[in-house]
Amino acid sequence: MKLTVFGATGGIGREIVRQALDAGHEVTAVVRDPARFTVTGPRLDVFRSDLSDPESLRAAVAGRDAVLSGLGARGRADAGVTTRLTRAVLRAMETAGTRRLLVVSAAPVGPVPDGQGLLDKAVLAVVDSVLKDVYADLREMEAELAASGTDWTSVRPPRLTDKPVTGRYRRVVGGNPPHGRTIARADVAHAMLAMTDDPATVRQGVGVAY
Repeated sequence: MKLTVFGATGGIGREIVRQALDAGHEVTAVVRDPARFTVTGPRLDVFRSDLSDPESLRAAVAGRDAVLSGLGARGRADAGVTTRLTRAVLRAMETAGTRRLLVVSAAPVGPVPDGQGLLDKAVLAVVDSVLKDVYADLREMEAELAASGTDWTSVRPPRLTDKPVTGRYRRVVGGNPPHGRTIARADVAHAMLAMTDDPATVRQGVGVAY
């Protein structure tokens, strides 16, 4: 497949690029600063953009089978950036006629699973309170997705780690795995690539966790 990856210098985005290249896909990695991007490969094209102009992004998404985004706030100070940047991606895709989009959101944006224990609920409540602006940003982003004409999927992981890819995790379409507390960034990337051509995940939020 021909794929475009936004946020390619981040932990999840970089893993998407690496795993996609290993799987034989053609990848366009959209980055602000190519000097920070160290992945190489014969089927890789690096596209420089600050995402401020949707029109300039059209060339990066036109003719692609899917667009995958690892864009997101690094912390509370960046709250609002995810919606703003994703909006630019959506506008570029709509102009180019590219439909398939997968993005990273977060588990607290999705519904609380049935059977969730009191401890897990308490932890989620604390995290949601501390990062409420970040999650508000993600909820707004998901609203933008729902209002768009794209075939979107919002992937909702819990706390992220930097462990190697395993390919062994749980996935719930329209919900979150019960008691799912962590997942590696590499496995989030693995899950996103696996969902790229999965019609069951189109226009759905999908929870992923160990």
